[in-house]
Amino acid sequence: MQLNRDDLIQAYRTMATIRRFEERVQDEFSKGAIPGFVHLYAGQEASAVGVCSHLGDGDVIASTHRGHGHSIAKGCDVTGMMLELFGRQGGLCGGKGGSMHIADLDRGMLGANGIVGGGPPLVVGAALTAKTLGRKTVAVAFTGDGASNQGTTFEALNLAVVLQLPAIFVFENNQYGEGTGAAYAVGSRDIAGRARGFGLPAVKVDGDDFFAVHEAAREAIERARAGGGPSALEVETCRFYGHHSGDAQLYRAKDETRRLREEHDCLKHFRRRVQEAGLLDPPELDTADADVAALIERAIAAAQAAPPPDPAALMTDVYLSY
Repeated sequence: MQLNRDDLIQAYRTMATIRRFEERVQDEFSKGAIPGFVHLYAGQEASAVGVCSHLGDGDVIASTHRGHGHSIAKGCDVTGMMLELFGRQGGLCGGKGGSMHIADLDRGMLGANGIVGGGPPLVVGAALTAKTLGRKTVAVAFTGDGASNQGTTFEALNLAVVLQLPAIFVFENNQYGEGTGAAYAVGSRDIAGRARGFGLPAVKVDGDDFFAVHEAAREAIERARAGGGPSALEVETCRFYGHHSGDAQLYRAKDETRRLREEHDCLKHFRRRVQEAGLLDPPELDTADADVAALIERAIAAAQAAPPPDPAALMTDVYLSY
């Protein structure tokens, strides 16, 4: 599937937005400006954007504790996200959820999740709703290699197959569940193969390659919309930062992060591919980078200037009455 110039620019701009957002969040967190913990998505941008570029407003996603990239790829407002991370009024969750619980239901982003493996059951519920109501929408669960070992994930895969739901399970294998290597923790060393054992199509794709992710996601999402049931993608990717900001990463080999940034940067791969193919010119990509940098700086400034939530709002948004 050949993307046009506008699609290519938008894909690059979204990946660059995620990267710049995460780099600036790292800076601000290191200064003590952001409370709690942050788990950064830098390095995995091709996965979120390759999948979410096929989704519409009616489609939904569930995320992980590493959810900033998924939120941006699904169209969440960057300034609202930054306000939320800073714990300020105007944040997507009123400044009361923070990084690990950021959500925007209006955008179909069901939420980041501090529970490893918490997203797949939510997505099965959303997919069941879509099928029951006869909608042509899909639900996507983003999880990692760590969550691929969870019982909640196994049950969700099985039920999605049994009910033939329009669900897509995206396993972002960044090689580490916290500090434990996937090569050790995943017994089969093949997340896609294990998912296939539940009776659904499952493929493994190169997460450095936006175009490979985009094509695999297109097939899975089109199949789900057409009533063909669930699918799984294992995206082999990498994270440039630790499990959380401040992680000493003593489990990594010497110079591993430097090598990943040099050899496995999906943005660099994207730039090279589109330039070699004559699809985009360097000035177009540089302009996108400059626009993104300005956008993120405006978001930071807004977050720094905004007040914290009103203490009177402490107990609001806790329970929902139907």
